[in-house]
Amino acid sequence: MPWLYLLPALALLVVFTYVPVASMVGYSFTDWDGLGDPAFVGADNYVELFTRPELFQVFFVSLYYLAAAAVQIALALYFAFVLSFELKLRNLFKGILFFPYLINGVAVSFVFLYFFRPHGTLDSVLAMVGAHPGKLWLGDPDLVNWSLSGVSVWRFTGLTFVLFLGAIQAIPGELYEAAELDGAGRWQIFRHIVAPGIRPIISLSVILAVSGSLAVFEIPFVMTGGAGESKTFVIQTVKLAFQFGKTGLASAAAVVLLLIVLLVTWLQRRLVPDERTDLV
Repeated sequence: MPWLYLLPALALLVVFTYVPVASMVGYSFTDWDGLGDPAFVGADNYVELFTRPELFQVFFVSLYYLAAAAVQIALALYFAFVLSFELKLRNLFKGILFFPYLINGVAVSFVFLYFFRPHGTLDSVLAMVGAHPGKLWLGDPDLVNWSLSGVSVWRFTGLTFVLFLGAIQAIPGELYEAAELDGAGRWQIFRHIVAPGIRPIISLSVILAVSGSLAVFEIPFVMTGGAGESKTFVIQTVKLAFQFGKTGLASAAAVVLLLIVLLVTWLQRRLVPDERTDLV
């Protein structure tokens, strides 16, 4: 009977996840252009991928988004801890933090195009405080990835915040009361009660942050088209498939990305097990 209830979900998972992944792996060993009949070429696509530095060096762009993800997790954890206590307008602040995640990513990207444009919102605010940067936030190779990764922090902090807040609120209130009776401060409560209690959620957030940093697409694609230094690995893969007709090579790139995400997830699971520690 349990398998009968699981059957629809498993069928959808197989049809829309595992079958496409299997097809992608198969195409990665061909020279398919997306239209004609694929011809088997063995591991040539993988050899080309690893021997052409320009195809693999775009992974370094992910480091900007990984740094942004660390800031995102820190901010989300801070606000989740602060807003887990009784504060005035607490629900209002929760809504403000979560609202950016509800906005469509394309809409967010267009809003920040106006934010970062010359003499746009950011330059106007800086001018009000006496700063006159005169910089091309999306045109300067040294600034473009910091600007784009900052947009991702603004958009996704709310999701991480909600995960942390739910985990913190699931911790028994008696633990807080006992800690306060013993004279524990907020930092001690966080260190000895909250952090151990939400460690599985922190672990999940790290996995999501790493995988998201490696698979960034929407924001840089809409805001810059992946031009110059803002090209990510996923944007390059999409262009290989749909702009240059190298679907086989693009499939190989997607397989490599999948393997890297799985490896990072496995290492994270090994280094930080999910078992809940005793809240003592």
